[in-house]
Amino acid sequence: MDLPRRPAPSKPRQPRQPRGRPPRRAHLPWDLALLMALLAALLAVAARGYVGFRETQAEALREIAQKLLGTDGFYLFSSLDKDRDMSISLEEFKPNARKLIAATSVSILEEEVSERRPLDLSEEKFSMMARFQPLLPETMSKSKNGFLKVSHLTLSGLQNWTVPDIVLRLFSAQQFVIFLPPKEDLKLGEPWWIIPNESKEHLPSKRFYPPRSKTKEDLIYKLLSMFHPRLFVKTRFGPQGTVACLMATSDFYYMVAFRIHAEFQLNEPPLFPFWFSPGQFTGHVILSKDSSHVRDFKLFVPNHKPLNVEMEWLYQDEENGNSSSELDMDIGYLPQMELESWGPSVLTEIHKKGKITYRRPSKQSSQFVFEDIVWKQEISWEKAAQQLGVAMYPFLKVTYFPLIKAFERARTENKLVHSIVLWGSLDDQSCFGSGQSLRDTVLGNCLILKLLKNNFINSWSQVHELNEIQKNQDDESHKKLAKLLLEKYNSPVKMLLCLPNGTVVHHISIDDLYQVSKERSHVLTHPVKVYQQFLQEGLFRAQPFLQKKVGSFF
Repeated sequence: MDLPRRPAPSKPRQPRQPRGRPPRRAHLPWDLALLMALLAALLAVAARGYVGFRETQAEALREIAQKLLGTDGFYLFSSLDKDRDMSISLEEFKPNARKLIAATSVSILEEEVSERRPLDLSEEKFSMMARFQPLLPETMSKSKNGFLKVSHLTLSGLQNWTVPDIVLRLFSAQQFVIFLPPKEDLKLGEPWWIIPNESKEHLPSKRFYPPRSKTKEDLIYKLLSMFHPRLFVKTRFGPQGTVACLMATSDFYYMVAFRIHAEFQLNEPPLFPFWFSPGQFTGHVILSKDSSHVRDFKLFVPNHKPLNVEMEWLYQDEENGNSSSELDMDIGYLPQMELESWGPSVLTEIHKKGKITYRRPSKQSSQFVFEDIVWKQEISWEKAAQQLGVAMYPFLKVTYFPLIKAFERARTENKLVHSIVLWGSLDDQSCFGSGQSLRDTVLGNCLILKLLKNNFINSWSQVHELNEIQKNQDDESHKKLAKLLLEKYNSPVKMLLCLPNGTVVHHISIDDLYQVSKERSHVLTHPVKVYQQFLQEGLFRAQPFLQKKVGSFF
């Protein structure tokens, strides 16, 4: 008998499809991938278009802002707009909010008052503005080979420094008491030291953070740290310090000229140190004789020379992986670094725990008028700057003339021109190394000073200046003069003795000067003695020509 068969499992019934539509089929993975790729491409195109639109919009807004705000207003706005999108976000505004509020309302917060001095409600306050244009990399000699063997990380501190650290800062007039002369009967142009040049030795270069400032250094630190936070009030190499002199006096006011030598450290660990040393900071302050009121303040790095900043950095020794004890260096041009007061000092509001504890009367704020200052005696800025230079550098007791003027004067007085050619400026901190050694050891010696003063017209020139004269000067005689000096230039510092017509009768390089000092008669001869003989030899060679009054290019 046959057993009944087990019925086979029935197939699931497919849902009925509507008429006129093809049956559905399952989506494959590659369909989804294709869809996602298409969406990504569309998003990328949209993003590029949006970025281009934003850049075009931002550029148009920049042009409008420059017209509406003016140069100073647009500069202030740009210093806050870190991402340059022509809008200031909360993150961009927050770090500067308190300083801007304090400066624009002429008020002061409790934490901004110096901890070393008690709060005085009667003190006048004023705002200081910093202006800064970064160093031009193309002016550095190492830019010519693309900064070969100079690490990008080494230069990062320099490349990232594009705006002042603090654009606006509030100051008390009484803080400027350090600029008052030490005695009432001081003569105009007579220098005194605010921060003395005390160090006899070079300070180490392998440092990143400045030491705590002393009382008299506090104001200088607070001023210059507006540019960069790692300011060293005292430089590694002399002359250090801050020197001042009177430019003018009246019944109630002094005008004081000053010169500051200071430098910045641009890198932090783990990078190696990178030193940024402007040639000098100089300027003037007009303040009342009791320092209760500051009428005007201006500080700047001179930019009339083609090179005005010296830079030094430690580099990695590739052979053993250690930091080299030798410094690499270069020199460049800084277009602008300056501080300027926003008007005279005035009485202020003082906020404490959110409450106003003192407020200047509104009538006084709107009707305050400053009287014109009538100076009883004064000297020129050029005279004051010369006196400050002599205080820093004794070799400047002899006058050094610009190149063309020196040769014109030599023709008039029938004297030799003592000309020094070098990369930096002989009379400021942008000249280190061999140039510094020459001016400190040789040119400032009393014997050499006497020889130069009585027998020569003295001049120094930057190599860059001579090249510019040779390329761009219309006067052919000036071009020929620059060419004669450059033809002899074959050392970092070259000293030449020239007839009034530019003919070189004698020359010596800084390397030869010290080499001769070591080799002569196998006995160490002081470089001053070698330089004295160099000058005397030049006078001897030039004697026949000077008696004849040789012709001139001029």
